[in-house]
Amino acid sequence: MANERITWIGLGNIGRGMSRNIVHKGPQTSPVTLYNRTAARAQAFANTLPANKATATDSLASAVQSASIIFICIGDDPAIDAIISTLTSPETNLDLTDKIFVDCSTVHPDTSRRTSTTLSARGASFIACPVFGAPAAADAGQLVVVPAGPESVIERILPFLDGVVAKAVVAMAGEDVGRASTLKVLGNTFILNTVENLAEGLVAAEKSGLGAEVYREFIHRMFPGPFALYADRMCTGDYHKRAEPLFAVDLARKDLRHAASLASSAGMQLKSVGVTDGYLQQVKAEKGEKGDIAAVYGAIRKESGLPFDN
Repeated sequence: MANERITWIGLGNIGRGMSRNIVHKGPQTSPVTLYNRTAARAQAFANTLPANKATATDSLASAVQSASIIFICIGDDPAIDAIISTLTSPETNLDLTDKIFVDCSTVHPDTSRRTSTTLSARGASFIACPVFGAPAAADAGQLVVVPAGPESVIERILPFLDGVVAKAVVAMAGEDVGRASTLKVLGNTFILNTVENLAEGLVAAEKSGLGAEVYREFIHRMFPGPFALYADRMCTGDYHKRAEPLFAVDLARKDLRHAASLASSAGMQLKSVGVTDGYLQQVKAEKGEKGDIAAVYGAIRKESGLPFDN
């Protein structure tokens, strides 16, 4: 694994944490190449890392050409389609033979399958490898990662995942890379619906006279961990004060659309998706693209006759 040459594409909240941990803890001996659509962002991030361990580039083609394993972590399906289209175009003229692409983005399972087919036709391997965890978990190397694809390829990338970016790996060896994306979409739907339910409970506690702080303490005692942190973000007002979202409203709504699509294809409905998405639409109207999913608390407050901002 020391001979692997690593490229990281995409430097959002999760991508920065994951790539930083690979730079510092990964088994590679050569510098990690960092690429972002906004070149200045990649360079600024590289400047925070040891010069002999990371370098930025403004060329997607050269970043991939020099790598044996390419990690990708970007926002949505059109973005991954655009990257793969560029890398496989005759104009780019890249030799992708024997390269491994690891997509940590949250996309529809059909997008992962389409990407795998396109890259396989060019002699490359593909692993769908979405991740669970907030940016703080990415920074701490405490994500849960769920790779799917050929077993031998998963084994090859594990040294860059287990104990480096992740506290746990749920591997799904096999031909269907879409299984990982299916788990990610359904997992995110569980998280989003639970955050909505938590927000409803806090507002009901306040409106009924029980008190939001008592309900918040109950959550901490019964469900310590990420949902207790969401309760903190709601009660302290972090949901409306922060300049940048931890989980942006547009990305959350994209995940819910994917979940609804999966359910429809399976001949069922996920009715809770409609409820959560309705509140997220109100968040978008109130806070714009900077809205965070925790702000469903504000939407429910407003619907209940309270101010959006607590």
